Amino acid sequence: MNKGVTLKEVAEKAGVSRSAVSRSFTDGASVSAKTRERVHDAARKLGYRPNALASSLTTGRTKLIGLVSDNFHNPVFLEIFDLFTRSLQNRGLRPLLVNLSDETEPDNTLRMLQQYSVDGVIVASSTLPPSFAEAFRDAGIPVVHSFARANQSPDVCIVGIDNVQCGRMAAETLVQRGYNTVAFLGGPASATSTQDRLTGFLEVLLKHDHMKVTHSFATAYTFDAGRAAMLEQLRGTPAEAYFCGDDVLSIGALSAAQSGGLSVPDDIGLIGLNDMKMAGWQNINLTTIRQPIKDIIASSVDLITSLLNEKSRAVEARLFACQIIERGTLKPLSTK
Repeated sequence: MNKGVTLKEVAEKAGVSRSAVSRSFTDGASVSAKTRERVHDAARKLGYRPNALASSLTTGRTKLIGLVSDNFHNPVFLEIFDLFTRSLQNRGLRPLLVNLSDETEPDNTLRMLQQYSVDGVIVASSTLPPSFAEAFRDAGIPVVHSFARANQSPDVCIVGIDNVQCGRMAAETLVQRGYNTVAFLGGPASATSTQDRLTGFLEVLLKHDHMKVTHSFATAYTFDAGRAAMLEQLRGTPAEAYFCGDDVLSIGALSAAQSGGLSVPDDIGLIGLNDMKMAGWQNINLTTIRQPIKDIIASSVDLITSLLNEKSRAVEARLFACQIIERGTLKPLSTK
């Protein structure tokens, strides 16, 4: 491709004005089909490609979408970012990835994304508080909060799962397998996802008087944090089975149990949440609760696209059901 080809040269070859060339490469601009075809044909022959930045000056839209997250140490986000970036690009949008690890206030992020003139923002996090997404809304930037806390009357568009229900599912699964002492090993205590998963877990188990229930928290949703939290459990008397509030925590806990000479699931049972690809690896074989990540991402991109085209679009919540994925880190169902 000849990078030196100019808009003027395309106009001359097509026999049209430079403004007609510009409109021919601008979505929704007023130009006849015949002119557009003539311009595109001339551009192909010359090897011309429109400049995206120059186009944004004409249209007032950059097509940049801020993709904001704070959990880059969790391998599941490699899958999430892959799906998000490809899905946005397929819609003609440009993802701008923003790392908010250790960030507690939205102001700095808002200023940065305003400097880039993003058209919209997707907050992809179950640990960032609602104030992050609300800050973008208050600044007039279309926003979707993915993996957000379940709320049937949200202040911004949210997409995710009901983490309270996931906690219930995990508890019922452990009850069905005949465990008597169980525990919740969650992520950071301040994360709404951790709080909601624990709430659902306790809601079910406190109805079973014969069962002993405890809970603890890891410092982050990471392998190292899960391993450290389980090693701490093993210094005392561990529970018979653990609901780890995330797959990567579960894999860290599995590593700690094996280092302590325990067999999973014979000596200790584990159930996670997410069903990341690694959970299905033969040497891990984690029983878990599948979060429909592909559906959540597809729906999030659909919503942000709608918000860009309809500024007055009503706020809505889209929540997806989860399911138990049976593998090998819990003992078989009780036949009692």
